[in-house]
Amino acid sequence: MSPRRDDDTPRHGGQGADIRARPRIEPRQGWLDGIRFRDPPRTVDSAGLPPVFWWVLAAFLVLALAIFQFRQPLADWLWPETRAQVLREQAALALSKGHLSAADGSGARELYEAAVALDPDRNEAREGLMRVADAALRQAGAAIAQHRYPDAHQAMQLARDLSAPRAQTEAMAALLQQREAEHAGVDQLLANALAAHRTGRLDDGADSALPLYQRVLALQPARTEALEGREDALTDLLQQLQPLLAKGELAKAARIVEQARDYDAGHVGLPEARARIASAVEQRRQRADRDLRNGRLDAAFAGYRLLLDIDPEDAAAMAGIERTGNAYADRAERRASDFRFAEAEADLRSARAAMPDSGKVRDAEQHVERARRMKIRAPTMSAGERKNQVGKLLAEAERSAGRGDWLTPPGDSAYDKLRAAQALAPTDPAVKRAAARALPAVRRCYEDELRGNRLRRTQACLEAWQQLAPNDRDARGARTRLAQRWIAVGTERLGAGELVFAQQALSEARALDPNTAGLDEFATRVRTASAADR
Repeated sequence: MSPRRDDDTPRHGGQGADIRARPRIEPRQGWLDGIRFRDPPRTVDSAGLPPVFWWVLAAFLVLALAIFQFRQPLADWLWPETRAQVLREQAALALSKGHLSAADGSGARELYEAAVALDPDRNEAREGLMRVADAALRQAGAAIAQHRYPDAHQAMQLARDLSAPRAQTEAMAALLQQREAEHAGVDQLLANALAAHRTGRLDDGADSALPLYQRVLALQPARTEALEGREDALTDLLQQLQPLLAKGELAKAARIVEQARDYDAGHVGLPEARARIASAVEQRRQRADRDLRNGRLDAAFAGYRLLLDIDPEDAAAMAGIERTGNAYADRAERRASDFRFAEAEADLRSARAAMPDSGKVRDAEQHVERARRMKIRAPTMSAGERKNQVGKLLAEAERSAGRGDWLTPPGDSAYDKLRAAQALAPTDPAVKRAAARALPAVRRCYEDELRGNRLRRTQACLEAWQQLAPNDRDARGARTRLAQRWIAVGTERLGAGELVFAQQALSEARALDPNTAGLDEFATRVRTASAADR
């Protein structure tokens, strides 16, 4: 059995103490021992913050500034109903200050009407307009008490415009009439009217007979001297008709009849006077129709314009103006085809005067421009060269159509190639056949884009349609449909507070068809909203 060994007994005999005392020797790697690797120093600014912090801070400040600067448009876009709410609040404030109406749109009436235009489905703004009407009646009463009769009349008119209760408005009007009569000196007004009547000054200023009689009757409706004096003055006025009609001054004669009607619609001499004017108007219309049939366009246009001056609602005269405008446009095209450009331009000016913003006039303008380009090119190209160029353009149009490139890319589309061929040879049968083949695709383009409410692209398709088939009646109907779509989309966007888009939509619709249904109503809403936005 081996003897027990203590822990401090050397395990290797006498060499154990030497091993423990000897220092540790690390392995060496030669020249690599001299290399020291250190982390790159981190750049720290004077505040001890990394650069990225300042970039983030700058971006945040720019964003905050942009949000502050455009806070109202952003709010209108994100919450469109807030614009109408703001208008209602502004209107309530104006009402509380007694600022009921103002031409600059800052009055309570205009602000409430703008709120109705933006959000017609809510009743708060309409109720506000009723409160404005009540306030107008109160203002009228205060003005009467202070002898401010013009202000009282203005307040009364506002109350009537806003449909204030009839019983209240009639009572206030009677009070105003009574106080004005007491204040005005009715007897002196009547004496002045009689004096003017005796000198033959019937209706040539505020101090002439008929206006003075009218002032007396406004204050005292039952005043016998004024009633009899007005009747006699109107009889004298209507006696001027015969010499005016004999001289052919139909417009002046018609104005006299309208003046008499304005003073007393029940005057005994009016029925006969109207019959004489109607007979003269019909004779003038027949003469204008004859002038138009015989190609005397200037005389026809002047005749129809005279009839419209007499009665702006004369439907037959308006139709005559339109027919004359079409005749001017057709004659401009014929003259341009004969390279008589000065005469064609004169006809275009007359057509524009007759039918502003007409698609027919725009078609004629394009025809004249094509003829002018063809005239410029004609001396530089022989008949054979022109035929070859037309054939090349038609072939390129076929290739573009085969790829489906009807309208794009610009300059290389089938439509552009066909248009170039039409400019060179508008009467060439091959060009006409190519245009006829392209027309269905362009019409499909119009329908597809309109269905998707892509109105700008729809308009491009419509322009191509009109170029390929200038006399296509369906194209004119398509103009009206596109105008109505602009109105529909504009109305929707106006309700969402997008006033700028609504203004653009109104402009586009008016340019396409100024007589389309709903345009006037849409224009009124846009105008009302625009006035409040100033």
